Amino acid sequence: MLPDVRPGPPRTRRDRAVAVGGFVCAVAGAAAVVWGDRGAYLLADVVGGALACVLLWWSRRWPASVALAVVALSVPAAAASVAAGIATLVAALYRRPAVAMAVGAAGVAATLARFWLRPPGVAPYAVWALVAVLFGCALTGWGMLARARRELMLSLLERARRAEAEQELARQTERLAIAREMHDVLAHRLSLLALHAGALEFNAQADPGEVNEAARVVRSNAHQALQELRAVVSVLRETPDDLDALIEESRGAGMRIDFDGGGLRLPAATARAAYRIVQEGLTNARKHAPGRPVTVRLDGTAGQGVTVEVRNPLDGTRADGAGSGLAGLRERAALAGGKVERAGASDGEFRLIVWLPWPL
Repeated sequence: MLPDVRPGPPRTRRDRAVAVGGFVCAVAGAAAVVWGDRGAYLLADVVGGALACVLLWWSRRWPASVALAVVALSVPAAAASVAAGIATLVAALYRRPAVAMAVGAAGVAATLARFWLRPPGVAPYAVWALVAVLFGCALTGWGMLARARRELMLSLLERARRAEAEQELARQTERLAIAREMHDVLAHRLSLLALHAGALEFNAQADPGEVNEAARVVRSNAHQALQELRAVVSVLRETPDDLDALIEESRGAGMRIDFDGGGLRLPAATARAAYRIVQEGLTNARKHAPGRPVTVRLDGTAGQGVTVEVRNPLDGTRADGAGSGLAGLRERAALAGGKVERAGASDGEFRLIVWLPWPL
């Protein structure tokens, strides 16, 4: 059932135009009745018609109450009949179906009573009674149909607004996910490039074999970075989860890594999250503690969860360059159902500890 509608001020220009039009019609109908009335009901028509026309100005604020009052006035005053029809239509437009039908039934009853007290002539009473019923049903049905259509349009507009808001939220979430993925992938690759490029710069006396090997690693990582960037932008790549390959790749770049936990068979979602956590930890170690050993530990059991730990000694003063990466890890861990238990320096060592769920 449609809810009750209680429109209030201020009225729009269209509302005012409709109200003025209805008032003019009611006044014209009352004037026509009074002009042709020379009998005993002249005073009732003048007073009742004028009062009914005035009451129409409040029909939008109190549709049912005003409609019933105008309908009651139309029994002794035929001059109020047009105003009663307009009030009945307004009640059907702004009130729920049950109230609208009750007001419509009251209007039909009032018209039948007026025809009984003041027979219009020309046709038998039964004909006029049929006309009154049909006219009352038409007014009420028209108002209810217009109300249902208006409610449908409002509902569609609200759905469109919500859909647009949800679409914008989805776009923002997607952009954030792509940005996070680009950071996770490119920070790892570019740190490897910086490491080998720095080695080439400061080791000018390196033999040709070392130079060729460093150049090969730089070229290989640059190529992989471009491939992964294309994959991220097109959202065609699944997040990798091969920790052993990640560790070996970093060792090949010259990092000293003590790795324990590669034999755990983690679920796909947990493995992907663990991969990104270890990748971020290794990237931070290369940036802020180059040449220092790194310890990577994965420990846990199914049903209890798995703890991912990456730690390394600090090389002097740690630079504040890992804020965005660690913030991304917190979001990634939260999305996976886990949490970052520790991410900071203490006693000359940086430790990153993240707990992730491991369902049975």
